[in-house]
Amino acid sequence: MPIRTASARWQGNLTEGAGTVRTGKGGLTGSYSFKSRFEEGEGTNPEELIGAAHAGCFSMALSKQLADAGATDISVETTAKVHLDKTDAGMTVTRIDLETVGQLPGMDAAQFTKLAEAAKENCPISRLLSPGAQITLDARLA
Repeated sequence: MPIRTASARWQGNLTEGAGTVRTGKGGLTGSYSFKSRFEEGEGTNPEELIGAAHAGCFSMALSKQLADAGATDISVETTAKVHLDKTDAGMTVTRIDLETVGQLPGMDAAQFTKLAEAAKENCPISRLLSPGAQITLDARLA
């Protein structure tokens, strides 16, 4: 398997500096700052990037679970809400809430929920993050 890369450049002090993050193949480039991370400023932040990675990984894992169960015409949309909280150890990602909606003709809600839970357990990013952060899942059909 290939090794994936990303980079970040930061200039200046913590509160007034600014930076740029970039994925290795140039798919994503974004600016970030203290305001975009800890306030409501323009730009992205590491937690949003973790959320995007988790939502993407989970959606792919769920599509595999669904296909293995015989589903066709699969459409899944996932949002990851990453909670960054101040703890005794410092700023910490404490929880990620996955919200996924599937459009799958002929599938019942119970089966979809079961497959979504399996995807959450088997997604590599969930496995990476779950020892340190609680991961919740709200899965429903459109």
